[in-house]
Amino acid sequence: MVAHPPCTYLTVSGLHWNSRPGFEWRAAETEKGLDFVRLLMAAPIPKKAIENPVSCISSRIRKPDQTIQPYDFGHDASKRTCLWLEGLPSLSPAAFPRFPGRRVEWPKGSGKIVERWSNQTDSGQSNLGPSEDRWAKRSVTYANIAEAMASQWG
Repeated sequence: MVAHPPCTYLTVSGLHWNSRPGFEWRAAETEKGLDFVRLLMAAPIPKKAIENPVSCISSRIRKPDQTIQPYDFGHDASKRTCLWLEGLPSLSPAAFPRFPGRRVEWPKGSGKIVERWSNQTDSGQSNLGPSEDRWAKRSVTYANIAEAMASQWG
């Protein structure tokens, strides 16, 4: 099983909404999401991979077995993704050349040079503006990562 549970209410980048006035309902959705992940983890399947961005799964259930980046699999993008594995080896990016990010000084004037990819601003934030389908665009699995999963775990 390779599972991609919905991350809307689990991802660290959105958890701050759970305690804001008018958004208290989100905490219950987070709990439902965590229960679903627990169900997946407990499934009587010998080989499992559960994929999610950095989320409260790590602090509320358990730490991931592996963290990957699209740029390590040849994509011009950064999206730290966690994998919780059972009966499967860590995913290897060896078949793909690492995509080097553009080099920028951040913070500006600091002299510190960091890498950024096409989906990031110079500060490291997402380049994708608000839209009705932003969630779908942000949840795409990169082709080379999917290929690595299929070839290494299939």
